[in-house]
Amino acid sequence: ASLVVIVSAMGDTTDELLGLAAAITDTPDERELDMLLATGEHQSATLVSMALHALGVPAISLSGPQAGITTDGRYGRARIASIEPERVRRELADGKVVIVAGFQGRSAGDGSGGTDSTVADITTLGRGGSDTTAVALAARLGAGRCQIFTDVRGIYTADPRLVPDARQLSIIGYEEMLELAHQGAQVMQTRAVELGWVNGVVIEVLSSFEDAPGTLIKEDPLVEQRNKVRGLAHDRNVAKVTIVAVPDRPGIARSLFDPLAEAGVNVDMIVQNVGHGGETDMSFTVPRAELGKTKKTLEAIVRELGAREMTTDASVAKVSIVGAGLHNAPGYAARMFGTLADAGVNIEMISTSEVRITCMIAEDALETALRALHDAFELERPESAAVEAANGPLDPAAGAVAGR
Repeated sequence: ASLVVIVSAMGDTTDELLGLAAAITDTPDERELDMLLATGEHQSATLVSMALHALGVPAISLSGPQAGITTDGRYGRARIASIEPERVRRELADGKVVIVAGFQGRSAGDGSGGTDSTVADITTLGRGGSDTTAVALAARLGAGRCQIFTDVRGIYTADPRLVPDARQLSIIGYEEMLELAHQGAQVMQTRAVELGWVNGVVIEVLSSFEDAPGTLIKEDPLVEQRNKVRGLAHDRNVAKVTIVAVPDRPGIARSLFDPLAEAGVNVDMIVQNVGHGGETDMSFTVPRAELGKTKKTLEAIVRELGAREMTTDASVAKVSIVGAGLHNAPGYAARMFGTLADAGVNIEMISTSEVRITCMIAEDALETALRALHDAFELERPESAAVEAANGPLDPAAGAVAGR
């Protein structure tokens, strides 16, 4: 069988490269930083290829551009625009294992640097970029499955480091996995899940350290028979911003959020209180790492709008319940809120989607909240037993399909 392997940088290599850049300048040029960071994956790819050669296995290492990966050209956070994998196919046809450096591609252009051309440069894909590379290549090559090897055995009902009773899932649907990833589950990157969903690529998450069954991310034929809540996600990388006593009139929200969008700040949960006396409070969340940029962007605008003040809180976290059945299952929001109340956890903000309910809470209450919710929704129970209790035994054939 033909095999394409996508590698990421080893260990702390990326952090070490960032440290080298920081030792020279606090504001490294974006192009040069991408050139530097891409070397981590180059190193991994060549060393893996050398190791295979030493074992007598024909192999070749390719950079992202050599593998035909073209991006939209945004340094540090590029998205894959297209893949032309002719070189990969040629090497596979020659019987070689192809090792591709993940996390990178080249911006569109002919690379000549002439006045009438767009110069092609190395661009990196951001956090989780190697997963994205793997799924995108699998889709383009028509691979039957994309296996992601990581430091855990698969996808769990909660972070097992915080919830000892967390249970590994054998299968999870794309939509549920996408919500878990969006809400802080770090096993898979959101763009990789999106690409798998759009292209119908089955993703299998496995452990790099033990030979054990993993988790399949795919269309789930038994989704209607499974637990309504499939898992919990949490995110500590969040901060709350509140604009106090802002004028309650049309256009205020745009005045606040347009500049944040232009500054590249990702705004998530948004809550506006009922106005009184022509004023209202508006709260929203941003990534904790972008809080400083948010304050700098909005300080002058808040004064111009006549708001009383802008307050911030970086000691918060988000906790979410996720499940494809939540949108047509009444009572789950009430159970979540009641569980948190019984555990003494105060809810500061709430947001929902068809498959998710998210609450913002104090960060120091996160572990308490996760354990209480995991117990309340009985996520430690083996899923087949839970389905049998609710609906009778699973169809054996369907169960076999779900377990593959």
